[in-house]
Amino acid sequence: MSVLVVGLSHKSAPLGILERAVVSGDSLAKLLRDVSQAPNVAGAFIVSTCNRAEVYAEVDKFHAGVSVICDLLARHSGIPHSELTPHLYVHYEDRTVQHLLAVTCGLESMVVGESQILGQVRQALAVAREQGTLSRGLGELGALALRTAKRAHTETRIDQAGANLVSVGITAARRRLGDPPDAGQPGGLRGRRVLVVGAGSMSSLAATTAARMGAEHIVVANRSADRAGRLAATVAGSTADLASLAGPLAAADLVISCTGAAGVVITADLVARALRQRPPGRPLVLLDLALPRDVDPAVASLPGVSVVGLDRLGGASEPQLAGMASREQDVAAVRAIVAEEFATRASAVQAARVAPTVVALRSKAAGVVDAELARLAGRLQPADHRTLSEVERAMRRVVDKLLHAPTVRVKELAGSPGGDSYEDALQVLFDLDPAVVAAVTVADTATVNPDSTGEDAS
Repeated sequence: MSVLVVGLSHKSAPLGILERAVVSGDSLAKLLRDVSQAPNVAGAFIVSTCNRAEVYAEVDKFHAGVSVICDLLARHSGIPHSELTPHLYVHYEDRTVQHLLAVTCGLESMVVGESQILGQVRQALAVAREQGTLSRGLGELGALALRTAKRAHTETRIDQAGANLVSVGITAARRRLGDPPDAGQPGGLRGRRVLVVGAGSMSSLAATTAARMGAEHIVVANRSADRAGRLAATVAGSTADLASLAGPLAAADLVISCTGAAGVVITADLVARALRQRPPGRPLVLLDLALPRDVDPAVASLPGVSVVGLDRLGGASEPQLAGMASREQDVAAVRAIVAEEFATRASAVQAARVAPTVVALRSKAAGVVDAELARLAGRLQPADHRTLSEVERAMRRVVDKLLHAPTVRVKELAGSPGGDSYEDALQVLFDLDPAVVAAVTVADTATVNPDSTGEDAS
């Protein structure tokens, strides 16, 4: 079996396509099950965030796997093949591994180095495990990705190099409010009233970031009043009814929205009603971090209103934002960690590939020793049992010492160019039966419980 990824991101697709392709909740679980139950697919997990939708799968046939995943992505998103496929990318085997490691470390994010993606990949693996679609190979790959990302955040300053999307968005929003470009500093929102629409993880990050930056007051509006109340309490704020947003909108300077709703939450008509309650000339900025969008694009045409969306954060209209996330030394250090972890995995995979040959060789050697000991036992007197035991120990030590160097060396050489030839040479030199080697491989696979492969959840 081999691993591949089929996906699209902010780098490959316009926002309009991306927001239609992203799935969550029941839709994500349904797509996950459909992919994993498809022919030629042994397991799958899906990373679906505000700027990417990627299906990782373990398959036995490359072209068949890609075809069925593309079909299912088109069917579940409702995007015609002709419209979707130009924006898809496909990676296979080693490139899949390298891509996932880079994604989980934040190197492929809209804001390079942001740390939210680590939790999102962890959640994707947890969902796949709950749905029973996480195969052994994908579980091991996921664990590697999480371990690599945690190394990146522990051993480098990539967190500082990659301001999170909320901070970057507030920087852009404050520019439109006419404030000095010091959004990352404490007090950057002093005197500003902030309305946070939603109470999920992104909204929670928005509220705490706004509080840290000295916002005068924070209001949280959410479908669930209890969740809104809990979030508001953490920032000494208040709550508002999601069904009656005109008043809170009228009082706000900055609106940060990320609800996860299927449709528009803040309409042009709603904002127009709010504007009638505001002093003339007072600017209003809406930061839309949702995918699909929470804010009707028509809102941007209203006088005194600016809308900052994910497309603007990742586009050429905000060139200075890239600099916030690109401390070259930290990014280079993370890339080095990714390369190191990938190389370690590649060596382990190659060593595991030749392991059946090594097992078959040692098994054959043990059989030869057993046969010779049986022949010797028939020629010695029963009183010579102690002598036979000493001979047996000596023979097994000699065999172990003779086989140690070639078996260790063949594992080391397996990852080098032409590594297959070393394994083949071992089989020819010791006259190993290929059927025995194959039987060891099958037995090893059968003894592994796919559910036993976990990841570090800390």
